[in-house]
Amino acid sequence: MTVVSFTTNSLINRQRVPTKQELLAIPWLALLSKSDYDYVLPEIKVTIAEEGDVICRIGRPVTYWFGVIEGLLKMSSDSKDGKTMTFVGVPTGGWFGEGTVLKREPYRYNISALRDSIVAGISIEAFHWLLDHSIAFNKYLMRQLNERLSQFIAAREVDRISNPEHRVARTLAGLLNPTLYPQIGNTLTITQQELAYLVGLSRQRVNVALKALEAQGTIRLEYGGLTVPDIKKLI
Repeated sequence: MTVVSFTTNSLINRQRVPTKQELLAIPWLALLSKSDYDYVLPEIKVTIAEEGDVICRIGRPVTYWFGVIEGLLKMSSDSKDGKTMTFVGVPTGGWFGEGTVLKREPYRYNISALRDSIVAGISIEAFHWLLDHSIAFNKYLMRQLNERLSQFIAAREVDRISNPEHRVARTLAGLLNPTLYPQIGNTLTITQQELAYLVGLSRQRVNVALKALEAQGTIRLEYGGLTVPDIKKLI
């Protein structure tokens, strides 16, 4: 995998200012006062993370707070025996790593792109400026951190589930979390292989589980993804 960050030449070459449409895809931006919005707007950078790129790597110092304008990332870690443990997927609309940015500590996980993705970021300095000046931003972060805790608890529970249908269902529920990913709605663009990476099962087993969930009426499989009529039925 190619290691990238907002300070490497490869990523700088792809870096640009966001479009108006991309700014609308940043959920916390609309919550800010005009003065806070005007301050942070020039601080927002956008880049393209190509499939396989590692955006954050374990042990590297934190420099940016990142979010997904469009695409799909995964948060993972490598165990001592060389196996990769996937914690969560981060779909469109998700911002992540706020705990690491708050503590200004090195990353304890890897973030990599499962497909070509548009990734936005603000510097750690801009993040802490908002923390010091914006009540709305603080409230957003509190909701994020609370929901993130629940997400990680659920992810650990998924690791203990042996039934493929239940594993897939719970993983889908995490990807459709309306608080962490408000722009997702109930339709998820994802391939079976991408889902297999996140669930930790083979693509074939994921395929069987998806068909079983569809037969139950829990999901509707569509070209390039799926729709969930009632997300609560996934839990």
